[in-house]
Amino acid sequence: MPRSEREKPKASNIPTITSDSETTSWIKKSMATARNLLPIPARGKSRGTSSGVSMVSLSASSAMMILARWIEKRKPYWTRMESIVDLSAKKGIAALPYRELQELALLYRQLAADLAKVREDRSSRRLSDYLNQLLARAHNLIYMGQRASPRGILTFYGQTFPRVFRRTWDYTAMAAMLFAAGALVGFLTCLADPSFQRFFLGPAMADTIDHRRMWTHSILAVKPLAASGIMTNNLSVSFAAFAFGITGGLGTIYLLFTNGLLMGVISAACWQAGMSLELWEFVAPHGVLELPAVMIAGGAGLLLARGLLFPGSLPRRHALVLYGGQAARLILGIVPILVVAGLIEGFFSPSPFPAAAKFALAGSLGLLWVFYLTQRGRG
Repeated sequence: MPRSEREKPKASNIPTITSDSETTSWIKKSMATARNLLPIPARGKSRGTSSGVSMVSLSASSAMMILARWIEKRKPYWTRMESIVDLSAKKGIAALPYRELQELALLYRQLAADLAKVREDRSSRRLSDYLNQLLARAHNLIYMGQRASPRGILTFYGQTFPRVFRRTWDYTAMAAMLFAAGALVGFLTCLADPSFQRFFLGPAMADTIDHRRMWTHSILAVKPLAASGIMTNNLSVSFAAFAFGITGGLGTIYLLFTNGLLMGVISAACWQAGMSLELWEFVAPHGVLELPAVMIAGGAGLLLARGLLFPGSLPRRHALVLYGGQAARLILGIVPILVVAGLIEGFFSPSPFPAAAKFALAGSLGLLWVFYLTQRGRG
């Protein structure tokens, strides 16, 4: 039941119908057509013989009553739609709670059906104009974007993105589990069969690890170029994880699992070579930002797949708009994080700073990251 049926609705601009309104003509025409289709009692020449079917005659006042009842029945839904549209116009559609987004999609469909019914009669112009304007406002909110502005960008990263993340955190959790499953398989397979690391990593990297040398030292010689390449790679992986959601999530699942597999194999190879500390002091400073960001991108891909495969009560098109919009906001939200992670990976992670300093930075960034995702945009 819409909220407006439980609470007293606000004053609305819905046109009222009076006894002399021409908006009843579509009902009159409908009744006239119905009368022609009803059976007429059979009568002989000398006396009337009832056929058992009575003729129902509705007056203009009865038609008016039917129309008024229909409007009163539909009016709370229009009022509720108007209140949601007004709220979205002030705060932005992204600020709406998840349930109200679903309610907006449902009311949008119902309003379109009501407008089509009213438009069957051209004389119902006042009511038709009102519903048409309301539908147009809702359409603009659902299907059109907003102009970017400095204030809008700050609002997005300060409030909208953390809210969308908290609303969809379970998809990020599923992505993290897929990545962790791949890492576990890679780690255990490498321990059980050491030749697997050479097959998976390639001879050059496997030989580097066997000689207890970190392959990351080469980054120091070309820091700016390395940082640029790292950022580009991270963004490419994240956008691919999101875009592969259109495959029903199969591409996203594959990408998350194989990246986890790579992480597991490298971890096992470095552990066997006694280089675990060197590996994690390199990974920790940027990985504390980069890995969760990639998981969020994977969650965005799974969210897109959900709209495609499981639209629920919504039409598939509307489900894709709803879930795809949330997924796109998640992707936009992690772009600055991946840029910062790329800079850290290119300039700080491979540097000869003490391991304690690197782990301290990782811990600080991790706490800020968690606080931002869990606390920003509340209230």
